[in-house]
Amino acid sequence: MPSRTSARERLAGLLTTTAEIPADQGFLDLLGTADQAGPPTGITQRLMRTTLVPRIYERYWRPALGRALKGPTGPSMAGEIRLATKLLALRPGDVALDVACGTGRFTRAFGEAAGQDGLAIGLDGARTMLTKAVAEGGPENVVYLRADAVDLPLKTSTVDGVCCFAALHMFAEPETALDSFARVLKPGGRIVLLTSARRAWQPARMLETAGGVASGQRMFDRGEIAASLRARGFTGITERYAGVAQIVAGRLG
Repeated sequence: MPSRTSARERLAGLLTTTAEIPADQGFLDLLGTADQAGPPTGITQRLMRTTLVPRIYERYWRPALGRALKGPTGPSMAGEIRLATKLLALRPGDVALDVACGTGRFTRAFGEAAGQDGLAIGLDGARTMLTKAVAEGGPENVVYLRADAVDLPLKTSTVDGVCCFAALHMFAEPETALDSFARVLKPGGRIVLLTSARRAWQPARMLETAGGVASGQRMFDRGEIAASLRARGFTGITERYAGVAQIVAGRLG
């Protein structure tokens, strides 16, 4: 069975740069002393770097934020994890990348799905989130990386599945991030995204746009993310909508 050390060594081999993992933190840090990668986009993003939010993230914060986006008919957080794992169709030995992984709940599930010969990489920009993720433990094939989620530091065509849930709408450059996701995926690799989706009805659209501006979150149109994926060569695209959220998945090539 692979050790945590071998998982870190495997991750290091996938990177476009080199870095050491400080012994006292348990994750590889490519951002150094920077508070985050890229410019801040609003209060929601800044809260992710606090010490309080990571402590309540999995049990309270993320389920509550997800429910606010998805409304009463959307899947629970556990349902999101099951759906994301199913849509990625991970097989034993695959490499999964969980972008904006937070405290690693999805990452741990992907590690289980990829099996002991696979690798699950949780990437986030917040030290506090990754510190909590490491403390949560999980399969030995799970490893964490503090790095830029928009300009991924991974070699081209190295990943079998990319997941980015509840984060793309907080990126300063979401289209650049989608380019990066497509670049690191192997041909035939799969992507699954959960992000915002404002409705077409004008009164609701205006309210949802205003809410996004106030919180620093971009409100995408329904169908916008699917169109962006098609433009990057993704096929077999599926879309699910609930509240002001969309779950979009596809296969590269």
